[in-house]
Amino acid sequence: MGTLVEEILSRKIGRRVTAGEIIFADLDYMMTHDNTTPLAIKAYRDVGKPIFDKNKIVIHFDHAYPAPNLKAAEAQKRIVDFIKENDLPNFYHQGICHQVMIEEGFVKPGHIIIGGDSHSNTYGAFAALGVGFGSTEIGVSWCTGKTWFRVPETVHVVLNGEATPGVTAKDIMLAVLRELTATGGRGKSLEFSGSFIENCSMPDRIVFPNMSTEVGGTCGLIAVDDTTIGFLENETEAVGPFERIVPVEAEYERVVEIDVSSLTPQVACHPKVDNVKSIEEMSGLPIDEVFIGTCTNGRYEDLAEAAAILRGRKVNRFTRTIITPASRKVYEKALQNGLIQVFHDAGCTIGVTGCGACIGRHGGLLGPGERAFTTMNRNFVGRMGSPESEIYLGSPAAAAATAIEGKITDPRPYMQ
Repeated sequence: MGTLVEEILSRKIGRRVTAGEIIFADLDYMMTHDNTTPLAIKAYRDVGKPIFDKNKIVIHFDHAYPAPNLKAAEAQKRIVDFIKENDLPNFYHQGICHQVMIEEGFVKPGHIIIGGDSHSNTYGAFAALGVGFGSTEIGVSWCTGKTWFRVPETVHVVLNGEATPGVTAKDIMLAVLRELTATGGRGKSLEFSGSFIENCSMPDRIVFPNMSTEVGGTCGLIAVDDTTIGFLENETEAVGPFERIVPVEAEYERVVEIDVSSLTPQVACHPKVDNVKSIEEMSGLPIDEVFIGTCTNGRYEDLAEAAAILRGRKVNRFTRTIITPASRKVYEKALQNGLIQVFHDAGCTIGVTGCGACIGRHGGLLGPGERAFTTMNRNFVGRMGSPESEIYLGSPAAAAATAIEGKITDPRPYMQ
């Protein structure tokens, strides 16, 4: 009995756990990508023990794929050699690791997944405990099949009310960031609930655990309901039965309540992710690049949101607009349903599925003095290229309207 994180860990180790305990738990999967796998391989080899269960290791190429430079190509070659040497079955290069983990059925309620990526929290949308880990610890876990956790205290974020037209899950999560700040959830579990969450689709729910990283959270979690199970059954390769994990007589360290009906579209402004203002305050700021994609807002529903605004319109000729589907499956669906044609006709550039532009590897870097408006989850100085550039965060709808105008633009007039 307890918060969602306590429920998951209690079920896994077979006894009740409470916040503050340090425990060891068996892992369901250990995920790394092309940036973090090399150090995990080094740690594994330093330990000198055999792999505990090769079926639990999942490796993705997504951060710099296809390789944009020789260094990346050499690293990927070493990883492929390791995969072949150890006959590892779970190797993917079909999009952003977190999206592919969900699509391919690795994420199920009650699972514990450690990932060599800070946004492994994403899996919490399905009441799976996803936690970002360092490569060294992951390499060691390849040998042991388990790792240690300090059971975190929980900040309960209650989102009630109905969002007005044009206000999206991304806008609401940015409002949460403004409330909690970038350190307000440090080392905590963020548990999201309320009438807004209950009525959210799974693609919208994913935004909240994904961006729990941005408030310093160890994880972000949402309870299992019919929406969760329906999505797992119909949209992923996961095989049931699925546990209905919910909090039971939970004790929270802090409760934050937000009435979403009072919110307007939001923008996280340069240079901090919690520097959040209403889009009305930021309207008119010139933008050089619009980027729609990432593990936060690169799903089909996000692309559809942007396409609805861009259909029959052209993007500003001085604002390069890059659309990057989160995975091959997302790309295929967008292609089949005409979204890719909409983007093409609007003058957008369709990027390779993956993380390149988001982390400043390739596919949309910023030069000195340039500004980007993106659907990413963070706007650190220099993240997309030059440290003299600026990054602003918002919803796919706001990004599409901004691309048309060439300046930060409220999407609501385009949605009427």
